[in-house]
Amino acid sequence: MSKYTQKENGGLYELTDAARAELVDSKYYNEDLAPTSLAQRTWTTYNIASLWIGMAICLPSYTLASGLMGAGLSLWQAVFNVALGNILVLIPMQLNSHAGTKYGIPYPVFARLAFGPKGAHLASLARAFVAACWCGIQIYFGGGALHVIIVQLIPAFGNVPGANWITFGIFWAANIYIGYAGDEAIKFMESWGAPILGVLCVALLFWATSMAAGVGVSVGQLVSVPSQPELLAKGGGFWPVFMVGLTGNIAFWATLALNIPDFSRYAKNQKAQFRGQLYGLPTTMAAFAFVGAYVTSATSFIYNIPGGIFDPVAVIAKIESPIAAILGAIGVILATLTTNIAANLVAPANGITNISPKRISYKMGVIITGIFAVAIMPWKIMESGFNFFGFLGNYGIMLGPLAAIYIADYYIVKKRNIDVMALFQGEKGRYWYTNGFNFKAIITWAVACILPFGGIFVPSLLFFNQNGYLFSFAIAFVLYVLLMKNETTSFISDEEEEVMTQR
Repeated sequence: MSKYTQKENGGLYELTDAARAELVDSKYYNEDLAPTSLAQRTWTTYNIASLWIGMAICLPSYTLASGLMGAGLSLWQAVFNVALGNILVLIPMQLNSHAGTKYGIPYPVFARLAFGPKGAHLASLARAFVAACWCGIQIYFGGGALHVIIVQLIPAFGNVPGANWITFGIFWAANIYIGYAGDEAIKFMESWGAPILGVLCVALLFWATSMAAGVGVSVGQLVSVPSQPELLAKGGGFWPVFMVGLTGNIAFWATLALNIPDFSRYAKNQKAQFRGQLYGLPTTMAAFAFVGAYVTSATSFIYNIPGGIFDPVAVIAKIESPIAAILGAIGVILATLTTNIAANLVAPANGITNISPKRISYKMGVIITGIFAVAIMPWKIMESGFNFFGFLGNYGIMLGPLAAIYIADYYIVKKRNIDVMALFQGEKGRYWYTNGFNFKAIITWAVACILPFGGIFVPSLLFFNQNGYLFSFAIAFVLYVLLMKNETTSFISDEEEEVMTQR
């Protein structure tokens, strides 16, 4: 075999044909987890930005600012909180994107760099579990919106036994079909979905403005919702409320800050992924949060409901025009599809594939994720009093250390040099660590969670729990660097990188 295992062109690396041929028999390799070739990296700035626009416009993000208003912040304070939180989470996201674009590797393979081939299962499945849970919940919401559309078109459908089950099943199948089709289908859906969602958001703003004007309320009144000191006092004052909201907004995309290489590996270059995420994430989240806050404010006047209507599906149900209601429901369906497939289906599918690449393909991973999304019975979760969303919020505490470990490992320990072939070689590769596990990474992960999780049980530590993502991230970053200070077995020098790379 040639001494060259990877080729470099314009700062992007790909495996040589000889290296790929040698890895075919490795149990850690299959075509779904294989690094993308340079020819496969076709996503432009627009494609990356549209991916984020499609993901950011979803039911949960609609209520972020209006929820903070309910906690006492003014409309503009709430929108600023959302924007700031997403600018901050963009930092680890951009940092973790770099390796995906440079080397073409997906998230489960990237996780092997820090955790080892076997340890990566823990990290990738931790990300996959929370995504699969959200997948089921989003399908539940989307099925409900589809039910609204069909009933508007065919009123008798509302009396069909099991009508909600039928629409749930149809929407489930749509999610699985697009996810199963792969990256090009997702790219197509996001590219066309983004502008349509933008138009629908503008239409929703016009509807809210015109309806408010009909009851004598101006735009100035709608956007001038002040802060409410009595509500802020219940949360401990302005800064405690603001910081809890900020941490929540950071944790909102904590999952994608981990598996962003699943998408950045298709970017044409670093500039495309950097600009696409910069243009697509914080701007869309802030704009859509404003839409949610503005419409919620309008509904408080239009329907004389204190605090307004936070749920966009409930707003759609209030619209008297069937055509407008149908368009609104289509918007909910499209928003759910573009978010759910990219954010909640790709990651668990790749994580499941990584368990046994020779036996489980990405497409099989999609189907397994879809089955799990039904098995968790999202309709029961939403009906019960169990605070599932609180559980998912605390799950962010476990994800913060992972992002910190990846960043510290890639930039400080490995100095952005990766032996891509070794990531698939198992015990023969430099990233085998101890029996396939980097126990220093696992110890770091566990220790970083202790203080924030302690706030659940110890009242004096509540502050650390409420700001859990930030604290767990900071602890993990420092601790991992210290523990890996004298680790050299997985390190690749600039000189060795030159020997193994064809330019």
